[in-house]
Amino acid sequence: MSSEDKSNLEKELTYNIDSAWKDCDEKTTEEIMKFSDDYKEYITEAKTERKAVIVAEKILREDGFVPLSEVDELDAGDKVYLNNRGKALAMAVIGKKDIREGCNMLASHIDSPRIDLKARPLYEDGDSLLAVLKTHYYGGIKKYHWVNTPLSILGKVIKEDGTHVDISIGEDESDPVVVISDLLPHLSKKAQSKRKTGDVIKGEELNIIVGGIPIDDEDIEQKLKINVLKILNDRYGIKEEDLISAEIEVVPSGPARDVGLDRSMIGAYGHDDRICAFTSMMACVDADQPERTSVVVMFDKEEIGSLGNTGAGSMFMNTFISELLDRLVDGYNYDDVQKTFNNSMAISGDVGAGVNPSFKSVHEMMNAPKLGQGLVITKFTGAGGKYSANDAHAEYVSFLRRMFNENDVSWQACELGKVDEGGGGTVAKDLSRLNIETIDAGPAVLGMHSPFEIASKVDLYETYRAYKVFLESQGY
Repeated sequence: MSSEDKSNLEKELTYNIDSAWKDCDEKTTEEIMKFSDDYKEYITEAKTERKAVIVAEKILREDGFVPLSEVDELDAGDKVYLNNRGKALAMAVIGKKDIREGCNMLASHIDSPRIDLKARPLYEDGDSLLAVLKTHYYGGIKKYHWVNTPLSILGKVIKEDGTHVDISIGEDESDPVVVISDLLPHLSKKAQSKRKTGDVIKGEELNIIVGGIPIDDEDIEQKLKINVLKILNDRYGIKEEDLISAEIEVVPSGPARDVGLDRSMIGAYGHDDRICAFTSMMACVDADQPERTSVVVMFDKEEIGSLGNTGAGSMFMNTFISELLDRLVDGYNYDDVQKTFNNSMAISGDVGAGVNPSFKSVHEMMNAPKLGQGLVITKFTGAGGKYSANDAHAEYVSFLRRMFNENDVSWQACELGKVDEGGGGTVAKDLSRLNIETIDAGPAVLGMHSPFEIASKVDLYETYRAYKVFLESQGY
């Protein structure tokens, strides 16, 4: 066999992955950079699930989507969305085929690991002469990541009379920021240095410094605390008790930034999982008139188990499909809802753990996702022996392979990490409970669950292209 024949045989029989940048011409690179700039604007603004819904609604309305509550009947080509309590969102473009023949669904989540305020957060520390907020972290974080970094306070307060007050401190350039202060190395030998990594900063030590000037009133005992409350009252008209009926999140301050001398990556808070939410939404906005109804859902609560009535474990998906059927099918019933799910296929859009050049040992490299190699297809997640995983069927994986290959989408087949190294889950298991064909697919990310995650621009773009092709497909 000649060397040329051997080379052709190797290409034909083996599975090899090249950098997704390899075949990008000047025009494609310009498209990638433009799409990335749009995404940076989105991820900079959408730092909470509530903000992500607000930004998404604005984009959808500009493209002609209307609230489902404003529509009595639906026809092919109609674009609608449903807002679930301001913290989850579902959208659909009605296809030409009967919806009961199945939908093409993209699901992601718009909550991210963060620091939340406790119900009674504000106190005055007389020893340090500082006003401080007590917190409870949300989701799986490395607590030491969140110290000595500029933080913003975002959220919503519902006053006793029902008035809604939006809080935003630290995002405007003229705003102050807040901080969780760490212990200096000169004094940490006994108090901190012998702790295990997970306890370098403990949960009850994630206290946020918010003030240092006492109010000028000799009759007030807690002068630092009252001065902070006065500032909040002057700016937002709220009092201490109002903080009990509030959802206030503390997140990293500042905008998304280009990363790398070649500007090939984006650094930002919340890639996990708003990068999939954005690409899903834009794929829905840009896709051609679908044969099958396109459905995109952005869930809340994934980082804490998808529970709650805005999470994927709720009835929100059932409600949305029921509402669509009510406007499409005369005399529909529950059997029609389940029939729609039975015939549907879904991608659970979530990020993969990219290979960190300093910590390659946690990966089995043949099955490890790498930045710059396109969409990461994860057949199963879970932990150990695939515990708590959705394991996609081979027939469905074959269909996706063929579809992506035919459309020149760059993709890689990967897993979360070594079998016994750790694990994690996504909303895929909640979709599969509805009897929907489901697989995980999204871009790789470095520094997942940290205040500054890193994603590749080409992976962002290939994820968008993959999702768009998926929504335009006719099923399998």
